[in-house]
Amino acid sequence: MKHLIAPSVLSADFANLQKDIEMINRSEADWFHIDIMDGVFVPNISFGFPVLKAIQKYAEKPLDVHLMIVDPDRYLQDFKLAGAENITVHIEACTHLHRTLSAIRDLGCKAGVAVNPHTPVSLLEDIIEDMDVVCLMSVNPGFGGQKFIENTYKKIRELRSMASGRNDGLLIEIDGGVSNQNALKLLQAGADVLVAGNAVFSAADPVLEIAALKNLNPDILRA
Repeated sequence: MKHLIAPSVLSADFANLQKDIEMINRSEADWFHIDIMDGVFVPNISFGFPVLKAIQKYAEKPLDVHLMIVDPDRYLQDFKLAGAENITVHIEACTHLHRTLSAIRDLGCKAGVAVNPHTPVSLLEDIIEDMDVVCLMSVNPGFGGQKFIENTYKKIRELRSMASGRNDGLLIEIDGGVSNQNALKLLQAGADVLVAGNAVFSAADPVLEIAALKNLNPDILRA
């Protein structure tokens, strides 16, 4: 399967959000990545259901909703109703993670788990079959524009090895500091989904930047 590109709406122009949504629609992007922050789990507040519903109104591609919030179980159905097709929760925020993932799948959504930079992927060993997506945070969550954490490559390889033969369809998503400087290396390590914020929205031509990320060939240097 060819890798997926998920532009992060957190880096879009909030004063003209419809314009950026329409840009993503006509680009080669695959998902809209939407970070929901509560100011508790992370030291920032992004947006809630009204903005998510506004995005859903115009979006023509799946909404990949990343919940950086405490006690996400309270809101799973609400996010589904607001348009989420993928719902990702943080392992660090869930006391009963297996139950949370089951609830997400029962809603008909892809179930994802996000892992902070300090959290070992070995903690996913016992639920590896119960996830559709693992979102590896390659920066500390809460703010855009941070420096990429190099240990991410090692975590990708560990996770891909863990999933082999047990959940071969697992999507490994990378969120934070992704750019054309490291995207190819991430794909070669085993990543499937690249979340790109500043790299896309600060580009002179975001559509061309998305195309460049989408058309990388991870097999080039393996030959």
